[in-house]
Amino acid sequence: MKRLIIITLLVITASPFGFAQRKTVNLPDLPGYVTLKCDFHMHTVFSDGNVWPTVRVGEAWRDGLDAISITDHIEYSPKEDFVPVDHNAAWKIAENVARDYNLILVHGTEITRKMPPGHMNALFIQDASLLTADSVMDVYAAAIKQGAFLQWNHPGWKSQEPDGIPKLYAIHKTLIEKGWLHGIEFFNDSEYYPLVITFCKQFNLAVMANSDNHGVISEDYREPEYSNRPMTLVFAKERTHDALKEAMFARRTLAYFRNIIAGKEEYAKPFFYQCISVGKPYYQDDKNVFFEVTNRSDVPFYLVNGKPDSPQSITIAANGITRVVVSKKVTFPLVYNVKNVLIGEEEVLKVELKY
Repeated sequence: MKRLIIITLLVITASPFGFAQRKTVNLPDLPGYVTLKCDFHMHTVFSDGNVWPTVRVGEAWRDGLDAISITDHIEYSPKEDFVPVDHNAAWKIAENVARDYNLILVHGTEITRKMPPGHMNALFIQDASLLTADSVMDVYAAAIKQGAFLQWNHPGWKSQEPDGIPKLYAIHKTLIEKGWLHGIEFFNDSEYYPLVITFCKQFNLAVMANSDNHGVISEDYREPEYSNRPMTLVFAKERTHDALKEAMFARRTLAYFRNIIAGKEEYAKPFFYQCISVGKPYYQDDKNVFFEVTNRSDVPFYLVNGKPDSPQSITIAANGITRVVVSKKVTFPLVYNVKNVLIGEEEVLKVELKY
């Protein structure tokens, strides 16, 4: 009996998910929406990645994500001598495991071409094997026919844009005119492209953030340098596949990585105010007023450019309470720029603290 118990325990602990702990990513919902933490760009052995599809599911579950898409390359299969070319294989292998771990798995692929147009992910597709035409516009048309959300990947990737600056080429403008381009990556792995917010605001596109991971997530995003992988925050009506898709096509997203929130002000501002609450003054003397700011999220906020007689800068600690002391000379309310909430290429969110 003792031998049987020991063997059973060894089998359980050897399981990739046996006693794994899921990280809680503490980010607020918006009024009327739930905030889904997502990564829509990653690879497996079925293209140029180094892990099996089920590993991607396990990593995402442990990282506290709600949804992922495995997006192996259509045109690039460097392991084909060892792994059969099947553009739907990763989806088939991961689908049931994702269901078992309450993870939304979006069927996707990466359409991999030279710049222009560069690399595009097709998300919410039905059959990746139908996206193999020589003409890239024919591939996009076939993806759109399947109901795809097209995401432009790493638009400033230096392997395709040596100066690192994203550019809208004629083919991108055509995709926008047709309504076929839906989102652009602001964060891709450790890179980010400020100009993307300008494009997304100008053409009503979703601001995205993804890992584009090829190796092992836990090795590439280690604490303390990284608290999490790049994530797209999607504001959906409920935590379902269909609600996620609706929200993405409605462009209700923010990009999140390295304690930076990036995206459109219409989502960034309510996100900030859902994270924090300003308490009533708990003490005042002849000169100053004392109050506290509570942050209920994993994101610290760096407030700068305070007015005279108020703190010039305030760091609102993540998941904590920050004490603020303000001169009674200050006119109410306090106005600040939030240094790490980006709403434009060179613009940050402006907020008020009312106490």
